[in-house]
Order: sequence, then C-alpha cells, then structure tokens
Amino acid sequence: MRTFLLLIIAILQFSFITNGEKDKFKQDVVVIHSSEKGLPLGAIDKIQLYNNMPLVKASGAFFSWNGEEWAKAKNNQKEQSFSEFKNVPEGSGEILSEVTYKGETYIGCESGLFKKVARKKWKQILPADENYSWALKMVAALVVDSSGNLWFGSKEGIGKYTNGAWQLFTGKEGVPYTNFTCASSGPNGEVWFGTERGAIRAENDYFYYRSTRRWLPDNTINDIMVDNEGIAWIATNNGISQIISKEITYEEKAEFFTQLTEERHSRMGFICQNQLNKQFDIDSYQLAISDNDGQYTAMYGAAQAFRYAITGDKEAKEIADRSFNAVKWLVDITSVPGFPARVIIPVDWHEPVNEQYNKEYNKRHQKNDPFWKDIFPRFPLSEDGKYRWKCDTSSDELAGHYFYYGVYYDLVAETQEEKTAVKQVVANVTDHLIRHNFKLVDYDGKPTRWGSFDPDYFNSIWGWDQRGLNSMMMLSFLNVASHVTENPKYDEVAKMLRDEQNYHINAMHPKEFFPPENVVPWDNNLGLMSFYGLINYEKDPELLMMYRLSLEYAWLNISKQKNAFWDGLYGALANTFNKKVNEGYFNTNEMFKENPLFAQSVIDRYGKSSLDPKFIKETLQRIPLDLIGYEMDNTHRLDVQFDPTPAQEADMGWRVDSYALPIDERGHVRLDRDAFDLHDSEGNGYSEHEGTFYLLPYYFNKYHNLIPE
Repeated sequence: MRTFLLLIIAILQFSFITNGEKDKFKQDVVVIHSSEKGLPLGAIDKIQLYNNMPLVKASGAFFSWNGEEWAKAKNNQKEQSFSEFKNVPEGSGEILSEVTYKGETYIGCESGLFKKVARKKWKQILPADENYSWALKMVAALVVDSSGNLWFGSKEGIGKYTNGAWQLFTGKEGVPYTNFTCASSGPNGEVWFGTERGAIRAENDYFYYRSTRRWLPDNTINDIMVDNEGIAWIATNNGISQIISKEITYEEKAEFFTQLTEERHSRMGFICQNQLNKQFDIDSYQLAISDNDGQYTAMYGAAQAFRYAITGDKEAKEIADRSFNAVKWLVDITSVPGFPARVIIPVDWHEPVNEQYNKEYNKRHQKNDPFWKDIFPRFPLSEDGKYRWKCDTSSDELAGHYFYYGVYYDLVAETQEEKTAVKQVVANVTDHLIRHNFKLVDYDGKPTRWGSFDPDYFNSIWGWDQRGLNSMMMLSFLNVASHVTENPKYDEVAKMLRDEQNYHINAMHPKEFFPPENVVPWDNNLGLMSFYGLINYEKDPELLMMYRLSLEYAWLNISKQKNAFWDGLYGALANTFNKKVNEGYFNTNEMFKENPLFAQSVIDRYGKSSLDPKFIKETLQRIPLDLIGYEMDNTHRLDVQFDPTPAQEADMGWRVDSYALPIDERGHVRLDRDAFDLHDSEGNGYSEHEGTFYLLPYYFNKYHNLIPE
C-alpha cells in the first residue's frame, strides 16, 4: 500500500494547479491501520487523544501513534476514565454514554436519556419536534459539537438540541443506521457516530455513511476520536480507520487520476482495470485485459481530448493521440477489413486465453446462452505473429469507438496526416457494416454475438427489444462517418434506412425500460455516447427534433442515478438543442406537415434541459480517490427505498430523496453500472479501476460549461 499512501500524501499536501478558492471542495480519503503498522491483531477497544496524538487500548495494552507506526505506550500514558454513578435512575438499565452539556451531566441508558438535576435525582428527557416525539431506547451516543449543540444517537434515530429546541432525524431524514455504539465531535461542527455497521458523519444536517472495506477495516465501531485537524480515528474490531477530509480542487483531483491511470492502467496504449494479486493492495497489481478495452481506451482518450480543448496541454494531446492510435490498431490488426478487435495482447501473454475459450467451453456456455458464439480460436494470431486479437466484438465497442472518432477529429486532430487517419478508420469500419448488411461479421464469416444492426434482426423475435437502441446507434455511426469523411454516401445510406426500414422511428424508443431482464445499465452508456454523434452531426431539423424527444426518453429513466457522465451527455445535447431553438433554427410552420402541432409541442416541452447540474458537481467531488472495487451492501439502510417494480431484483433501490446513493457509498465507481444496485461487488478488493470515471465526466462537463460555480 506504500504507493497509494504516497499519492494520498501528495494530493493532500501539495497543489498541482492553483485555481482559486471557488474550485475547492472537501475530499475524503482513508488510511487503514492494521497489524502491519504495529497494532495487535483483533479489536481496538478504545481510542483517545494524548498530547494531540492517538492513543488506543487493545488486547489489554495501550498503543500510541508517532506519525509512522504504532508502538506500546509508556507507563505514564493511561486510559481516560469515565464517571461512575451509583444513583442512576430506576429502570434505566446500563449506562451506555455520558456527556457534560452547559455544565450539566447527561447520561444515555438502555431505557432513555437522563439529565442530572440534583445529587441523587435524574430527569428523563423526552425529545420532540414537529415530526416526532420519542421515549428513547439504547442511547449509546452522546456528544456536544464545537458549536455547542447536544447530540444523541439512539434506537429511534439521531437528535440535535439547539437553543432549547430539538431536531430529530430518522431514516426519512437520511440517517442510514441506528444501532449506535459511540460518538465524537470535530473542530468544524461535524459529529461522528459509530454504529454496529459502519460510521456516520453528521455535517450541516446531512449524514455521510462510511462502511465496508472502502472506508473501514471492519464495520463494528468500538470508539471514535476526532483530532484537532478534523481527522477521524475510528477503532473497529479489526484495526483502525483514519479518515481525512481535506480541501482540493477539481484539477488536482484530475492530475491525481491521470497519474494513477498512466502508471497502473496503460498496456500498450490500451486502458482498463488491473488485477490485484493481494486483496486491497495496489502494489500487487497486474495489467489486465477486458472485453471492452477499445471502449475504455476511447473513453480515456476522449477525456484527454476535452482536456486538450480546454487547456491546450501537450500531455493531453499526447495521450489523446496515443489512445486514438490504439483504437485504430484494433481495426488495422484484424484479418477482416474494417472489423475492430476487442483486445490486443502480446503472443506471450501470461494467460492461456485460447485454452480458456476452447470448444468445450463454448458448448457449455451455449446451454445458458444459446446465442453464445462458438468460434475458435477466440484470440487469432496477427499477421506478423507477434500479437493475438480477440474477436466477437460487440456494439459496446463500436459505441466507444465512434464517440471517440468524432471527438478526436473535432478537438485534437490538427495535421492533415492526423485527420486522414481518422477518415480512413471511420470509413473502413462503416463500410464493413454497410457491406455486411449492417452487421459486424467475424473472421468466420458470421455475425458477432452482439453486433447486429440489420432490419432482419430487429424484426425477429430475437432482436425486437434491441431495435430502438441499435437503430439509433447505426444512424449515429453514419452521422459520424458523414461528418468525418465528408462523403455523401453515408447520408444516402442513412436515408435509405429511414425511408425503407423506419430506423428513425425505431430510434424514438432508444431503450427498453421493462421487464427488468431487458434493462442493462451499460446500454445507457453506449446509448448516450451514440446520441452525442447522432445529434451533434444531424443536419435535418425534423430529425433533430425527433432525436431530441428520444434523448429525453432515454435520460428520464436514469436521471436520478447521479451519473456525472450520463447527466453531462444529456445536458450538453439538450443545451445544443435549446441554442438552436433560440437562434430560430426550427421553422415550426414548415415542419411535420401531417401534424403541424407536433414541432411546437416538442419545443414547449423539451426546448430546455431538465438537468439539475448540482448532482454532476456532487458526484465529481465524491468519487473516491481509492478506485479499488469493494463489495458494498446497503440493503440494511434505513434511508433507502426498495424498487417496487414487478420482477425487479430484491436489492435494487434508492435513497429517500428519490436519488441514488452517493457514489462513495456505492459498490462501484464505473460509468456503466446501475447506481440503484444496493448490493454490489466490483472485484471484491482484487481489482483497481482506471481514473477515466472521474476524468471523462469532469473534462466533458467543464468543456460544455455544466459544472456550476
């Protein structure tokens, strides 16, 4: 973990770029302390400050932190003692917590909250506000914050006492969990609560939940101490979590993720997640491959292209150029003209890839998936014998490729040589699709598993559910090809598909919403990326209006997932449409003669974006610096509502505010996942994801002026 710790220290202590106070926000990072740093194995029972440094009790001994490691404490260091009351209220049960508030003693007990009013007398406190009135149970957390407010945590929820009035919080108000164990206050008004399933930070009446290995070595919290700098030291049943919240800028975070991606996620110019040989240890990483190397490389390249358009940074152009060449290489290496490979690996790659996908494997796989392609070898040899490339390419790859072709051509390609290279590869891939009746056709002469964009497939019982999305994508590919190559034949092919096969009508229903088994999150990703080329390069006002309507339908279904990339794509395209409306681009009196009211109704309803950009900002800020994939289970939370959709999986839902949980509390950080998944494992600590998932939405939204100040 040394590499990660050094990176954390760098981003917290040094500024890469000075952007001013307005761009700063708080970034939470965590350092896990275990036996490797000198702590004993097992539970940490107590933690406190001693000479402004943490002191813990574990295994019957005391250990102090010197800034680098833990060591047994000296004899003059001892645990702070708690008061012992002999005359406690009758029936109160065990005392669980204690605090002094405005010179008066309060105790939290199994059967209530009590205030000492005389030497042997106690008064039970029954907090109430406009929503609730409670007789408290299991008051295990009591604390006074730095502003002088009294807080408690009980079975019923959290309470805050300010100026003689209570404010009470339950799951409806955002409290994630209520089996409390302890509490501690910080220097800036924040309050930390420990529970039996994670830690909660209350800040400005909002509750941040920190649970599982992303934030804690164990979910059982025994004690919390917040030091003078606001760093939370959390004692658990398996070590200590040190959570630091420091101000950084968007650009500093981008610099961090670019460095991370370049150092640990670049393989011959291709970008994807890596594998960790030791759980949670990024120093044990090994470069990996994925089915979507091309798409992920294209998305990373697009991030750098938008960065270059904004800043003119030479490094951004170098990475964008490298990414384009890698994506183009996927097309150039195959034995089928215009057919893009999924992956390229050296011939001496450490995994026996063809043995893994042998004939027997294909037959077994077809029992569960009858359309699984039985092709061998799945990794053919390149013509020069130095590489292998993976076949059976999908629509996901094409969506990423075409998205990047247009972005790279418009924002990065400057020389005639660079522009010619884009024209060549776009023409090759598009001509392959046209030549094969709008299918991706493999080296065996048969279509790939997920590469059909043809009318016969859409009109079959096998492909009807994909016709909306794939029709829209095919029209997008043709628009990109027309824009980049300036060859009118691609407009003619698109017109043929509209006139003879109604592709533009299909495209108005760009995604299935039901039943749940037809709804997959990565379709949102490839669909919205395809909308970018479809709408930006469309020249027909009537088609543009139809596509704007389709965009709204596609986005509304995912508009509460807090996906900064999807939100940005929608916002940018909706704003483009709105600009055309304001410029008088649409003459509604001359459009849709068969229904003259349609055009104006679309402008009235969808002339402006319905995006709230504050969630873009929130997600960019809360994407964790640690991109290891962790298992996250949020199904126990009190602040979530389960999805009641018939046939929906049992662990799908959203926060009580109707939006997805924040990204740093979910089990994934990727841009192509379902944010409503309450229980997810993105590698279970054995993979680290690339920084694209911050870089692309950040630079994309900054380029399109969608990050509010």
